Amino acid sequence: MAEEEGPTVELRQRKKLKSSENKESVKEEKISDTPIPERAPKHVLFQRFAKIFIGCLAAVTSGMMYALYLSAYHERKFWFSNRQELEREITFQGDSAIYYSYYKDMLKAPSFERGVYELTHNNKTVSLKTINAVQQMSLYPELIASVLYQATGSNEIIEPVYFYIGIVFGLQGIYVTALFVTSWLMSGTWLAGMLTVAWFIINRVDTTRIEYSIPLRENWALPYFACQIAALTGYLKSNLNTYGERFCYLLMSASTYTFMMMWEYSHYLLFLQAVSLFLLDSFSLEQSDKVHEVYKIYIFSLFLGYLLQFENSALLVSPLLSLVVALMLAKCLQLNVKKETFIAKIMKVINFYLVCTLTVTLNIIMKMFVPHKENGHMLKFLEVKFGLNMTKNFTMNWLLCQESLQAPSQDFFLRLTQSSLLPFYILVLIICFLSMMQVIFRRIGGKSLKETITLEDGRIGGRPEIIYHVIHTILLGSLAMVIEGLKYLWTPYVCMLAAFGVCSPELWMTLFKWLRLRTVHPVLLALILSMAVPTIIGLSLWKEFFPRLMTELMELQEFYDPDTVELMTWIKRQAPVAAVFAGSPQLMGAIKLCTGWMVTSLPLYNDDDLLKRNENIYQIYSKRSAEDIYKILTSYKANYLIVEDAICNEVGTTRGCRVKDLLDIANGHVVCEEGDKLTYSKYGRFCHEVKINYSPYVNYFTRVYWNRSYFVYKINTVISFQS
Repeated sequence: MAEEEGPTVELRQRKKLKSSENKESVKEEKISDTPIPERAPKHVLFQRFAKIFIGCLAAVTSGMMYALYLSAYHERKFWFSNRQELEREITFQGDSAIYYSYYKDMLKAPSFERGVYELTHNNKTVSLKTINAVQQMSLYPELIASVLYQATGSNEIIEPVYFYIGIVFGLQGIYVTALFVTSWLMSGTWLAGMLTVAWFIINRVDTTRIEYSIPLRENWALPYFACQIAALTGYLKSNLNTYGERFCYLLMSASTYTFMMMWEYSHYLLFLQAVSLFLLDSFSLEQSDKVHEVYKIYIFSLFLGYLLQFENSALLVSPLLSLVVALMLAKCLQLNVKKETFIAKIMKVINFYLVCTLTVTLNIIMKMFVPHKENGHMLKFLEVKFGLNMTKNFTMNWLLCQESLQAPSQDFFLRLTQSSLLPFYILVLIICFLSMMQVIFRRIGGKSLKETITLEDGRIGGRPEIIYHVIHTILLGSLAMVIEGLKYLWTPYVCMLAAFGVCSPELWMTLFKWLRLRTVHPVLLALILSMAVPTIIGLSLWKEFFPRLMTELMELQEFYDPDTVELMTWIKRQAPVAAVFAGSPQLMGAIKLCTGWMVTSLPLYNDDDLLKRNENIYQIYSKRSAEDIYKILTSYKANYLIVEDAICNEVGTTRGCRVKDLLDIANGHVVCEEGDKLTYSKYGRFCHEVKINYSPYVNYFTRVYWNRSYFVYKINTVISFQS
């Protein structure tokens, strides 16, 4: 038997050797067929290096100049260096005051660990409520800033407030640099980056809220998102080498996770990005492997964020996780079908339907089994916003009346048009979108397209990074047309895309291909226009807007609010340390920052309990009895009540949007719709009646301080009903 087996084994070995030899020969043939790239001449390498060096220098310089500009403008606007600490802190308004107050608390803590523990088990901010402030308010920026301030020894060099706002201004510089790089990567010239920065600064009223509220979460988070987009743009490019891909992948991973940690709403923005990538993959405009690598980054960031954000269940029920899991499952179920065939096209449609169905199903299942406190009021708000429901609820109607949650005004589009941004953006978007649709229909029709796109092809719609940006900007723009506050996400994109387009020879070449230009060589004309048009735009912007920017820096403004300063001074000197104050949420945020005293409510709108507290405390401006108001305030253990004259005697520009009007609607004291019954209130408006000092108001409340803007009442513990 052994002798018989010998020849067969030898024969098998020969076959294996022959097959391996054949494979090696095929490899050798492939290698011999592929052209060996010639080394570029030294002068070409020097030109490339000089171009990259000048571009990087311009990008970094633009970011630094913008950060310095913000610092100088902030100083001139508030006369910050000549203010006392209390006056500086008053410049932080609303929720910004809360964020900065926790930064102060961290610096006062005996150790970092103790400071974190006090924030995660905080019972010194809101009465009768212990909150995890780090999780609920996303205080990771404040934790990082406090560590850096103490670890770098900056406490001996610079004041805490300057260190804090300096970090935020520095991040805004990184934001601008990232937009510069993204436009540069897309167009191939750093001239596009310069134009992006110019448009961003000129339209800064619509590109950022840094001037109005420095500590906002978006001011900390969006620079990282801009870095992530820059890395993603480079990662999607077809002609990127291996080292470039690795760098972009690592930068994308780090910036995605950091962005998710900095802002509680970041996963919604990443969901829009994932939808854009899914559509890009569905159109077969990029290798699926790269897109699915980005999905893995989402998964990693979500679960790491879930663990480090104290098991934040909002991340588990987020639409981003459901979509990415659905995409992963759909890829596992995909069959290996030959591309560009009829069956492959049918499978694409089935895959698209499967992903959409799985996403919705998974999200519903996750919400059923994962206990969460996802912002339910947001869904109710959207229902009312789009006319799917009607409500008299004070909180919903108050949110609808906020300017940032309404549709954009005509002034917004007028400002973008005056700076020439909107017309060029529309032109670039139309050309890129039509070119993209042209490529898609050619693929559907089975026409073969060149893998490497050259300038002569005039096919800008075939580049995957361009198509991703077109889809993403359309999604963001659609949302910005509904809610004005989202313009701060869309307008920077507009600056970047418009600048890329006018500086890109490929875009002009695509246009000339459609026009069938024959009189002048189209490639030469495209190269000329890609330099001449942005130069003309830049010169016109310099002539019109540069003097305005210089005037803003030279003009010394002054933030003057003596009434609030007097109120805070009185609280610190006269009120007991254990006192609890009640009033409007915006004022309570300032009291928490400037005095450290406990309050009944906060200007935060991501917690149902705080929203209910805000509505109850606002009843001091309604037509309710003194006894009702007293019961509400004592239920929150309040000791002092602050009535603001600006709210009590408010003259609103929008009819029905004053706080007292919204309260009257919610309490049924006015008719707001046909068929509603008017509930007559026998009581006057509390904020007016309590100032008159007559019974029964004086039985419950004793006025202890007042000035032109504020009236402070002590809530009596022993009530006398003597007339």
